[in-house]
Formats: sequence, structure tokens, C-alpha cells
Amino acid sequence: MSAAAMMPGPCHDCRCTAPEGAQAHAILDALARDDLDTALTLGLLETAACPACASACRQRLQDARTARLRALAARERHRARTARLQRIAARRAAARAAPPAPSSSAPALPPAAAAALARALEKARARRS
Repeated sequence: MSAAAMMPGPCHDCRCTAPEGAQAHAILDALARDDLDTALTLGLLETAACPACASACRQRLQDARTARLRALAARERHRARTARLQRIAARRAAARAAPPAPSSSAPALPPAAAAALARALEKARARRS
């Protein structure tokens, strides 16, 4: 927090000069300049409103805090969803890439079927020649 930002000054909206509200006044001033980064640095999410300010000022500070908390929650939900979708995609890709391991104890075909297939392949090759 810069010293200039915390200098006691009047409220941007109602011109209140109560010293106990200096931090809230600085936050409201940053919000009026559309400087959200400074407002957050000054404590937008933690600072209580100035008790001497008009109710409209206190409400403006509360509305800005609520809007920022909602935005942060939405960002967190988006990140969680993205991570979840990446995990699902990775699982699906792994399932597609890994062919089932052949069982070494059991042949792919019963012996009679394998013999019949070999005979059929030999006949087909003989016809083509």
C-alpha cells in the first residue's frame, strides 16, 4: 500500500473526511478511477466501509467487494472445470492408446478354428496364383 494512497482524504462520493475511513475512502477513489488493482491492493476484499460515509458510499464499496468475490469464484470454477476436462481427456486418450494386452496363456483362436483359418487362407492364395 503506497503512502499516497492512504493519505487521509475526503471520500470520493460523499466528501466525508473521517480519519477512520481513510482506507475505505482510498479504495472508493481507486474504484472511481476504475483502478481495480489498486483497490485490491488497498484491501477491497477485507476493509470495512467508513462508518461516517453516506449509505450510498458504503453500499458502493460492498457492491464492488461482492462483484469481485463473485468474479474470483467464477474464475476458480472455470479453472476447476478446465482441469477436470483435461483429466477426462487424458483418461480417454490413454484408454484409446493402450490396446488390450493379449493373454499369453490362452491362444487368440481355438486350435480347430486356427487350423480352419489357415486352410482357408491357403485356398485363397492358391486361387489368386
